[in-house]
Amino acid sequence: MTSAARPSWDEYFMEITLQVARRSTCLRRAVGAIIVKDKQILATGYNGAPSGFEHCEQTGCLRETLHIPSGERQEICRGLHAEQNAIIQAALHGVSVAGGSLYSTHQPCLTCAKMIINSGLRRVVCHDSYPDDLARAFLEQAGIELVVWNHD
Repeated sequence: MTSAARPSWDEYFMEITLQVARRSTCLRRAVGAIIVKDKQILATGYNGAPSGFEHCEQTGCLRETLHIPSGERQEICRGLHAEQNAIIQAALHGVSVAGGSLYSTHQPCLTCAKMIINSGLRRVVCHDSYPDDLARAFLEQAGIELVVWNHD
């Protein structure tokens, strides 16, 4: 932290992102994301089932039942990722995120990286890494700055 009394902008937004993750209903990993532009929060998202669906806390986790390792077969998960939900919330409310930054508790997966690229975001700040080298390569190729605080 830059000082005990006043955090940097990245620290400030990451602390908020960590709070957003507490809303997650995923049984495997609580992830939060916020989108920021010009030091203003535009949208938030956390991982969980689509609106109106029962949460995994109620239905159980199919990926867990099938013993699918982390990072594999994401397409059968009933939840959306936090990054996806933040981008969707901005679109739902007609808010352009182009030129903004996405803060996430975890590095985005490849699917989220592609959404980040096409939404026009320019910077991604993550609290923790995620084992997806291809996602990192896509973000780099698109010229999107990726900052990972804790490397595994």
